[in-house]
Amino acid sequence: MISANSSRHIRVLSYVITLMLLGSLAYSVTSAAQIVSDQKGKVKGTIVSRNGDLVNVKDKKLGTVVGVLLTDNTKIERKHGKVEFLRHSDMDITAMVPGLTIDAEGVGNAKGQLTASKITFIPDEFAVEVAEEQQIMANKAAAGQAQSTANQGVQAAGAAQSSANAAQSSANAAQSSANQAGRDAQAAGTVAVMDADAIAMVNQRVSDLSDYKTIFEAGIYFPSDVSTLDDAAKADLTTLVGYTNGLEGYMIEVAGYASSTGSKQLNQKLSEARAAAVVQYLREKGNVPMRRIVVPAGYGATHPAAANSDPQGRALNRRVDVKVLINKGLNEGD
Repeated sequence: MISANSSRHIRVLSYVITLMLLGSLAYSVTSAAQIVSDQKGKVKGTIVSRNGDLVNVKDKKLGTVVGVLLTDNTKIERKHGKVEFLRHSDMDITAMVPGLTIDAEGVGNAKGQLTASKITFIPDEFAVEVAEEQQIMANKAAAGQAQSTANQGVQAAGAAQSSANAAQSSANAAQSSANQAGRDAQAAGTVAVMDADAIAMVNQRVSDLSDYKTIFEAGIYFPSDVSTLDDAAKADLTTLVGYTNGLEGYMIEVAGYASSTGSKQLNQKLSEARAAAVVQYLREKGNVPMRRIVVPAGYGATHPAAANSDPQGRALNRRVDVKVLINKGLNEGD
């Protein structure tokens, strides 16, 4: 099922990936530093915006924004981090989205950009996290527990202060207890805020960011327990690919889902397999460069499009959402 949304506005979330990314998104391509043409160059920093093959990176040391151009010859190398990154190496180029910290090296081009020959990144520095529902619930529980601890700490501080006023002889000890309780309350409150930020990060998608606009999308549907594309799905994807012809700076986001009838593990596996099937078709039949596909992922039974209580609703939830995106700011400035 296809729908074109040329005038559709992506909702502005009350949060973005991290506080750092929130500040970084204010930088525009007009503030980009110039790389000397035909000279080798390097940049290390965080991706602040993306416009098709052009990735804008805020240099960690200088604070300037450098345009890094991805090509078919750009080599993407994943460094080992603290967390095992379960993704095939040929998918690493799809991770080039806002929030990711990268090291890029290459040669300057005539536009003052760095044409990247090699990009390296550490997976656990990746700010766009794909999480299962249990991770969301765990973070919510942690935030709630931390807030409860903060409230208890405030109450303890108040009680200790009352005790100090009532018994002058133990005022020093009670005041000390009150001060400690206050510090505990403040620390617990800080943890609660941090956990709340963590909740805001899970299941984040590029299309959720206010900098990006969905201009075309397709819903690809699957029978129960199936992850292969039927003729209707292939036709819809072919139509979507045709819409990108002549479109500058586009990106394609792929998100797979499942209904809630199976186990959590099965639903997660199905959603990932469905997303992978769509990506494979886009690459092999649609000739879409892998660098134009951003973080394809399976989200299990989260974010249902309809109620899972009836067959019709479950059929709508066995899907892959495919969106063609452009960066609003960069395209307006072109």
